[in-house]
Amino acid sequence: MGADAPTTVFIPVHCATKKAPCPQCGKMGKRKRTCTREVRTVAYKAVAYLKITYGEYTARCQCCTTFRNTPEGVLPKAHYDNKVRDLVLDRILKDGMSIERLLESLRREFLLELSSGFVYHVLRDRVGELDMSEHRREVLEHFSGTLCVDELHLGRFTLLLATDPLSDLPVAFALVESNDQDHMRPSLRNLKNWGLEPRVVVTDGSNLYPAVLGELWPDADHQLCVFHVIKDINELILDAVRRMRTAMSRRGRRGRKKKRGRKSRQAKKAAARRGPTVKEKASFVFKHRYLIVKRRENFTESDRDHLKRVLEYLPELATLRRFADRIYWVVDAPKDFHQASCRKAAVLRDPAFQAVPELVKAMEQLDDQRFPKLMAYLNNPLCQRVRTNNHVERTNRMFRFLEKVRYKWRRRKTLVRFVVLKLDDVWRNWEPPKAKGSDHTTRTQTGKAQAQARQTTKQVA
Repeated sequence: MGADAPTTVFIPVHCATKKAPCPQCGKMGKRKRTCTREVRTVAYKAVAYLKITYGEYTARCQCCTTFRNTPEGVLPKAHYDNKVRDLVLDRILKDGMSIERLLESLRREFLLELSSGFVYHVLRDRVGELDMSEHRREVLEHFSGTLCVDELHLGRFTLLLATDPLSDLPVAFALVESNDQDHMRPSLRNLKNWGLEPRVVVTDGSNLYPAVLGELWPDADHQLCVFHVIKDINELILDAVRRMRTAMSRRGRRGRKKKRGRKSRQAKKAAARRGPTVKEKASFVFKHRYLIVKRRENFTESDRDHLKRVLEYLPELATLRRFADRIYWVVDAPKDFHQASCRKAAVLRDPAFQAVPELVKAMEQLDDQRFPKLMAYLNNPLCQRVRTNNHVERTNRMFRFLEKVRYKWRRRKTLVRFVVLKLDDVWRNWEPPKAKGSDHTTRTQTGKAQAQARQTTKQVA
């Protein structure tokens, strides 16, 4: 037996008034006759139609001879109402569906047989309704003075994205074919032509930005992302951990010949009395190597026990652990640049750190050219200090997740259209900071930051 036929629902809609305004000039026209048409709408597990009764009117203006009206939520000559169009946009932009999954989902849940061409038509119409000049005015009105800039590779293109971390607002984007200064300079110059004058520009450690930022905004502070610098330093510390662990493992295998056969019970008891072998100690050190660079305020009880065992098995790692603590001590909320410089000098003068080659390379990240940019956030008030470009990284991650279901980043036009629609969805849901009670929030966050800084300083000092 076949499946039951779907339920068909007809919803009457009447809009044939005696008089209606001309769609172009608004002058009232008299009804000439009434007509009916059916437009598909949304109903769960049912086929639903709007049975529209509309009027044809005689125009009393020079715009046209006759015109027809349409109810609210239905476009002229449309086969689907705006609920279907909104459903398509929500599934693509908010739910992150691909077009194939979108069509299958609407077919299964709402019995809608849509085509991919209709989906692209909906996206194109939605982009045509956007007013980007209004967004630019809103950005200039609420711009906080801090700008985060980063790039993201989408297929064969590069997406250059700029955001405002204090206002929590995407500022602008540009899609270029190559990630170099020649393509980055025009996109940032467009921001300057808007009238955007940032006081602080936050970037990662890429070499693309210093020359361009110095050319466009010479008076702005260039803040290097603290997170990226600490990440590079931690990688060098872990390189030293691997080298020491490898040397330890080789010492454990030196001069030992494995006996054939299974161990006897007495041999197993004797091995248990002797404790873990050097090879087992080296394996434990490698498994818990992340504890050498992990922040102490994030330690758990098991982390403290494991770190104690790691330092007992390989005491040379104590120097690396102390170096990681001192790096956090340098970058974590000093009072001013003078205090930060004094802390840096104390780290660079330590002879124990100078004896480890990997730590010497790590201390090069704090040279006289990079360190002022790393601590540029100290020039701003406490409630406006931004040390990382995590805000723009989170926006990039949103597009990275969407890329997993849109594996065909081919045409530039379709890619720009999708990015514009996604950012427009973010802009529509954005509210100015004052509407959210930002004063109280800022005071609360400032108090938490000061308390955390004092606690960290006490632990490290």
